Amino acid sequence: MGGFFALRTTPPETGGEHRPLSLLYAGEDGPLTARVDRVAARLHAPERRVGASVAHLGLAARLWSTALGPAALYGAFPDLAPGELHWDGALTSPDDLWWSGSGTRPATVDALREAVQEAHLVPLHAALRRDGRISPRLLWGNAGSALAGALRELTRWSRARDRPEVAERAAALVSGLLDQPDLAGTVRGPRLRRSSCCLYYRCPGGGLCGDCVFDHAPRTGLEARPPAP
Repeated sequence: MGGFFALRTTPPETGGEHRPLSLLYAGEDGPLTARVDRVAARLHAPERRVGASVAHLGLAARLWSTALGPAALYGAFPDLAPGELHWDGALTSPDDLWWSGSGTRPATVDALREAVQEAHLVPLHAALRRDGRISPRLLWGNAGSALAGALRELTRWSRARDRPEVAERAAALVSGLLDQPDLAGTVRGPRLRRSSCCLYYRCPGGGLCGDCVFDHAPRTGLEARPPAP
């Protein structure tokens, strides 16, 4: 299904600095700060929060994908407890994740919400707000966009392999998740177009994402009017 859906189940052979995400959520923000700085520098971002948004979007996409993919395929997904999910912020996108656990959870909306939204995204957003100024609305918009992106990839995969039941299960789960508090209203319409902007357009040559709220990149000093849902 692609790199965003991959999940290591053994430590990387080359070593690295993988640390349980629970340490980050508990306040060890150094790896996250370094990740944001690295992304901002690579993009030549005019503001640090642009790098924070893009870094967050990539990790949110990984968290949703590693849960939603197996949930749609097999009816269960890895129990991605923060203490058993290891991350190395020094590696390039897609974020490298190593899972040291063994349990699984049933593929239900409530289980996915608890495992990803509550156990990871809520404390990850708090960590990013400790790191610097960034809007909660932007972060939840990223989370909704990442979830919708995982659904699009699963839909493409299922069509290419004549597995319509995979897309149907994924769509039902995503629909339920997008009704949950914090995610509700983050993406809209049949195309699941986001209702906020990740700020990538502010980078030199950045342009607009495929699901961007804007039809045209805003100009400096002017506010663009978002399209109707």
